[in-house]
Amino acid sequence: MNYEPVIGLEFHAELSTDTKIYCSCKNEFGQEVNTSCCPVCTGMPGTLPVLNKKVVDYAIKAGLALNCSITRRSKQDRKNYFYPDLPKAYQVSQFDLPLCTDGWVEIEVDGVKKRIGITRIHIEEDAGKLIHAPLGNASLVDFNRCGVPLIEIVSEPDLRSAKEARAYMETLKTILSYIGVSDCKMEEGSLRCDINVSLRPEGQDEFGTRTEMKNVSTFSGGERAIEYEIARQTEILNAGGTIDQETRRWDDVKGENVLLRSKEEAHDYRYFPEPDLMPIVVDEEWIQSIRAELPELPGVKKARYLAEYGITDYEAGLIVDNKEMAHFYEECIALGANPKTVANWVLGDISRFLKDAEMSFGQIPFGADRLCALIKEIDGGAISGTAGKKVLSAMFETAKTPAELIEELGLKQISDTSALEALVEQVIAANPQSLDDYKNGKTRALGFLVGQCMKESRGKGNPQVINQLVLQRLEAYKNA
Repeated sequence: MNYEPVIGLEFHAELSTDTKIYCSCKNEFGQEVNTSCCPVCTGMPGTLPVLNKKVVDYAIKAGLALNCSITRRSKQDRKNYFYPDLPKAYQVSQFDLPLCTDGWVEIEVDGVKKRIGITRIHIEEDAGKLIHAPLGNASLVDFNRCGVPLIEIVSEPDLRSAKEARAYMETLKTILSYIGVSDCKMEEGSLRCDINVSLRPEGQDEFGTRTEMKNVSTFSGGERAIEYEIARQTEILNAGGTIDQETRRWDDVKGENVLLRSKEEAHDYRYFPEPDLMPIVVDEEWIQSIRAELPELPGVKKARYLAEYGITDYEAGLIVDNKEMAHFYEECIALGANPKTVANWVLGDISRFLKDAEMSFGQIPFGADRLCALIKEIDGGAISGTAGKKVLSAMFETAKTPAELIEELGLKQISDTSALEALVEQVIAANPQSLDDYKNGKTRALGFLVGQCMKESRGKGNPQVINQLVLQRLEAYKNA
């Protein structure tokens, strides 16, 4: 039997506020263990939380960017469970009145666009972090992460493949990065995902029994985890078995998931309204003030690039997916550079240099004005494209301008016709057979002679001028 996967994602994003959600502790990654915590975020008796307004601002901004309705009056709830990294034995979250509801985001897979529904976005606090001893005989707790503000974005079960799920996750990351509510650093745990997967016979409307995989921390890992779970469930069903509702943990190193708990062991969280926090009341003025802060979103930006800049859909997608690259790209265009030429540089040599140096695009050591100056030198014939790559490499090492580097490295291109004519005559005189080859229809002789001229000029000769001079000489001999 053929089965159709039904996939839904719970996407957790840490908000990049200065302080935590209910106290004034710094919200900063990488601090020394247990140095960014206080009586409030460690759940000491008698302490009272105070909601950070910026958390609500950021959640509303995410909701608007994802086409959600904003709940005018919501509340926060206690989600009760016991675990060593949760010192209060409950997490403050939102249950039946989330801040944002009924949104959607558009993804594109293999050239096909699809709208994925978003059920809700709610705010909540993060738990601490367990640190397990190497021998497995003890565990320690770092409470720095307690109270770090999160939004949880819950999708509708609209995804039908691992590829679609990855596209959805990447789209969410790009949007959250553009609107500035999260730093989206997956290596620091800023983005995490729980994945729900079920199978149903093709053509059936009713969903199958779902399983959940917890805390997937990479997009590639999420894609592999879904593919593994689809294969696991398919094998069970084809063997006449049934799927149990359970929670599983994905092991990305082993490429498999393992059982965490079954349905019978699932928690009853006993939600009830958080008595120490007031309801969240959002008026229209508040919503509109945040809406006014929204930047041009990735989908709109990509459509504009395609309409205005004459680059391919693939190129536009790659540039837009990187917020810093898109900003740099637009700065170059604003300075008068050709959009296609800039796209070739940022997606080609610049990206390659950054990858080799293990740098992000935001760490590029020169401004858009320097790249535009380099492009101008190449287009004006001062240096060749090959020499331009050498200059670009040097720009990553020094603060000197392209003009200074061209002079310093001796890369200035020879375009003077009289100087190059003498060089061409010298090369042709040394290779008389090429004249006869060309006259007899062997057009490769042209490329050979141009190459020899470039070699003699040590790469400094203008290849367009040399090509024209050699061709004129060959045609004159051919017609003689």
